[in-house]
Amino acid sequence: MKTERTIQQLIPAPLQSMGELRVRQPLPSSQLPYHDPFVLLHHSHSFLRDGENLNHAGVGPHPHRGFSPVTFVFKGGVRHRDSRGNDRSVYEGGTQWMNAGLGIMHSERPLSDELEIIQMWVNTPMAHKKDQPSYYPLLKEETPSFVSEDGLVTVNVISGELLGIKGPIPTFTPINSASLYFKAGGKIYLPLPTSHNAFLYLLDGKLRVGEQTDVKPRYLVVPENDGEGITIEALEDTRVLLMSGEPIGEKVIAQGPFVMNNEIEVMEAYRDFRIGKMGILIEE
Repeated sequence: MKTERTIQQLIPAPLQSMGELRVRQPLPSSQLPYHDPFVLLHHSHSFLRDGENLNHAGVGPHPHRGFSPVTFVFKGGVRHRDSRGNDRSVYEGGTQWMNAGLGIMHSERPLSDELEIIQMWVNTPMAHKKDQPSYYPLLKEETPSFVSEDGLVTVNVISGELLGIKGPIPTFTPINSASLYFKAGGKIYLPLPTSHNAFLYLLDGKLRVGEQTDVKPRYLVVPENDGEGITIEALEDTRVLLMSGEPIGEKVIAQGPFVMNNEIEVMEAYRDFRIGKMGILIEE
């Protein structure tokens, strides 16, 4: 008999300012400062002001070290450029997964006047924080999917393994990530490794998780690690991001654009950025 995980927390995603951008951020929060190995979740919409140039919108060149910044594109498109020479565009249904490693400069610019993305920061274990950076663009048509028999649930698997489907993107530690699209009345049981920390984030719609917990849009659902999976039923048409991962179990210092294991490493990251060790990105 399948055992259900119970729900530990329901965390709202209030609007916050990130420079000129407004994003919804349920993680980190006072209720959940870290959910090993997941550091941060930003859900954002971008609507250009009249006359604004797409080349100047979004986020300009900036550094990262020590983790994987991941962008899931739900509407519109994103152009990624970095100091390692990568220049790729990913549209709705696609994913950009970059391991920042020892340091990289990158930018993300919208390709249309409407953009909806989720950006995740996934921690990297200490043994790989100084690896060479890597970048994986995954298009919608390259993403394997599971569709329920009644056609009401679609699960797109990006990394790890879910419902017997393997995601194409490699990770340093076991990370399952998937985007789920429900039509009202759709229902599915998702098996999850009992050792994984997991969460669901609702972009819109309404779900019932388990037998009793109804979840509104723009909430993070955090289940306990006390069962083999979760049952999800859509009360309305709903889009969801699901992630689960093996905890790394190391101390984490997240400061600015860097995620390291101690304060000295953060200071070194700022120094290396200032003297150009993370490369240079000049956008034309």
